[in-house]
Amino acid sequence: MPAPDEAATMTVDLPDDTTIVITRAVQAPRALVFAAWTEPVHLRNWLLGPDGWSMPVCEVDLRPGGAWKYGYRNDASGEEFSLQGGFVEISPPERLVTTESWGPGWPEALNTLVLTESGGKTTMTLTISYPSKEVRDKVIATGMAGGVEVSYDRMEKYLAGVDGKGRERGG
Repeated sequence: MPAPDEAATMTVDLPDDTTIVITRAVQAPRALVFAAWTEPVHLRNWLLGPDGWSMPVCEVDLRPGGAWKYGYRNDASGEEFSLQGGFVEISPPERLVTTESWGPGWPEALNTLVLTESGGKTTMTLTISYPSKEVRDKVIATGMAGGVEVSYDRMEKYLAGVDGKGRERGG
C-alpha cells in the first residue's frame, strides 16, 4: 500500500461529448485486478460505491454474450437498485468490454476496461461511452465519479489483503 502522502489519484476526463474516461492505479498485479473485476467473490468486497451499501445480488456469466447483474442495498434505509449488462469482449488479464444499463430511463452504455501493469502496480483505464452528451451529463450529475473513487479506494485496500491466487490472506 502506498504511504498516505503517496495516495493514488483517480482522474476523470471527458475527451468528447459522449465519453467519460476514468483512470486509477492500484498496488496489485494485473491478473488479480482482472479477477477483482470479474469474480463475484471479489466484486462484493469493493464495487459498492459510497459507504453503507452492500451487494446482495452479484451474478456473472463471464463469457462473450454472457450477462451480469449487480443488486445493491443501502443497509441503513433499505433502498435498492440494480445494474445489469452483458459481456462483449473478455481478454484476460488486459481487457474487458461490457454493456451497462442502470434501468428504466437510462440508455445502455459501453464500458471498455484496459489494465496495464508496471512494477506490481496496475493502471485501470475505464472508458464509458454513452449514446449522447445529455445522457453522459446526466450520469455525471448523479455523482457517479465520487462513488467510483470510493470503490477504487476500497478495491485497493481489499486487494492488499488478497494473495496472488485471489485468496484472502490469513484465511
